[in-house]
Amino acid sequence: MAQATQAKASEAVPAAEVVVAEAPSESEPKEPAPEEKKPEAEEKKTEAQEVASPADEAPAESEPKEPAAEEKKNEVQEVASPADETAAPDVDPQKKALDELKELVQAALANNEFNPPPPPPPPPTAPAEEQPPIKEEPEAAPAEAPAPASVEERKPTSEELPKTSEAAPASVEGPLNPEVVEQLAAPVKEEPLPAPARPAEEKAAEADDGGAKTVKAIEETVVPVAAPPPAAEEVPPAAEDSAKEPPEEDPAPAPAAPPEEVFIWGIPLVGDEKSDTILLKFLQARDFKVKDALAMLKDAVIWRKQFGIEALLEEDVGLPELDKVVYMHGVDKEGHPVCYNVYGEFHDRELYEKTFGDADKRRKFLKWRIQYLEKGIREKLDFTPGGISSMVQVTDLKNSPRIGKHRQVTKQAVTLLQDNYPEFIAKKVFINVPWWYLAVNRMMSPFFTQRTKSKFVFAGPSRSAETLFKYIVPEQVPVALGGLSKDDDRDFTAADAATDVSIKPSSKQTIEMPATEACVLVWELRVLGWEVSYGAEFTPSAEDGYTVIVHKTRKLAAVDEPVIKGSFKIGEPGKVVLSIDNPTSKKKLLLYRYKVKSCSESN
Repeated sequence: MAQATQAKASEAVPAAEVVVAEAPSESEPKEPAPEEKKPEAEEKKTEAQEVASPADEAPAESEPKEPAAEEKKNEVQEVASPADETAAPDVDPQKKALDELKELVQAALANNEFNPPPPPPPPPTAPAEEQPPIKEEPEAAPAEAPAPASVEERKPTSEELPKTSEAAPASVEGPLNPEVVEQLAAPVKEEPLPAPARPAEEKAAEADDGGAKTVKAIEETVVPVAAPPPAAEEVPPAAEDSAKEPPEEDPAPAPAAPPEEVFIWGIPLVGDEKSDTILLKFLQARDFKVKDALAMLKDAVIWRKQFGIEALLEEDVGLPELDKVVYMHGVDKEGHPVCYNVYGEFHDRELYEKTFGDADKRRKFLKWRIQYLEKGIREKLDFTPGGISSMVQVTDLKNSPRIGKHRQVTKQAVTLLQDNYPEFIAKKVFINVPWWYLAVNRMMSPFFTQRTKSKFVFAGPSRSAETLFKYIVPEQVPVALGGLSKDDDRDFTAADAATDVSIKPSSKQTIEMPATEACVLVWELRVLGWEVSYGAEFTPSAEDGYTVIVHKTRKLAAVDEPVIKGSFKIGEPGKVVLSIDNPTSKKKLLLYRYKVKSCSESN
């Protein structure tokens, strides 16, 4: 059995060698023996396996396959290990986005991409006079060569020669004579043109003596027509000048314009420590998507140029009556400047018509609003790292008009602020909000992002002042909106802190203000909504002293003065006691502050 196996193997080896090394030639086709077909099939199978495996990674046939698999596994581990090492350190995504945006801004500045698009070209206008067509003259070019070719076939008579010579000058200044063109163009159809390099003297020598004068006459007649190229004589002066100029590629390219230095809110986009603060605002507005932030920045800069912001800062818009509608006043608890929008002032019909009466007035109001915001940004905000670069907006909706001519311009203003002033609002508080506004806000709330909803605060009329005090201390809130701050106050400033106390329903609250020496005691207080009773008296520290009534107890209604101020000159140590009685069933908020002045200071 073993011998038979060896015999078959010995027969198969020569057959395989014949197929691979000694392929039959085309002149002598030879079919393999039946025994040879089987090895050929095996060989094709082996070749197919070699093609199917990758050439770079396939091991040799004599090498085992298992080491190759281990080798691949090691290669994968070697490739994966450096990636794991590089991914180990944490990279701040915000810093990475900021660095990427700075690179894109620098590239955009180098390409002058912060400029408005060029205006569309004007429509083409018809020329005043149509110039003579340049392309019509080459059609008469065959008239240059036919003259010598027609020497033997046609000899012009003496009567024709004067005609032709007279028409020749006309052909230089104007179009060719149609009769001459027909006579000279006819032979072109019958015989080929002679070589252009052949001189006219050789052609004249080949002609017989009898036709020498005729050839000379024809040359005198035809040469003036053909000698100057028609195109060269009909070219306008402008075309001649352009033809003499060198090609466009020869002159050196004009030097590129230096990159424009772009400023926004008085700060350059790059190269300043405040630039990063500006760029971060645009990144935050676009959730740190660098390309979107760059597009928003470009649009904002282009809009500022088109709107003329820099010139608007110096323009006198002339709307002093709006100083009570929009104004800056104080700061919040974190130091952000506060801008108040009191739309209830437009309840005055005269002011409303003066502001929104027609399209020009509404456009003027929009310019005034943008100007006011621009000045507030430059005067109140600090873009240095760690500085206050945003503000708080308080919008009072009490008595504000719901519908009217102002709707369009206010929507336009909101859109401009959202698109071109990103992340300038730290908090937006709406006070004295009517019920219908709250209902609309609840309906629209699901469509706002969490970031937007975190900035918006709404408060109805009964909770407006208390809501403001969560973000702004009472001494920084204007008196008109429930606080203690007022202009031209000689006794108290924003630096004099106030104290707030809640008075429970049907209860009495007392406040003691001590004085250890002779002085003048000054105080002011306010109860939101009033409807309480108020009184003040002085009690000396000595046991045998007498109590002095400073203010008799009286009931204060909601229409009374919002803030009550009192003072008392003290000659001996003692204290002033304020008493506030709340007979209502509602809780009341009491605000008060006081200070001790010397007698000389009070005088």
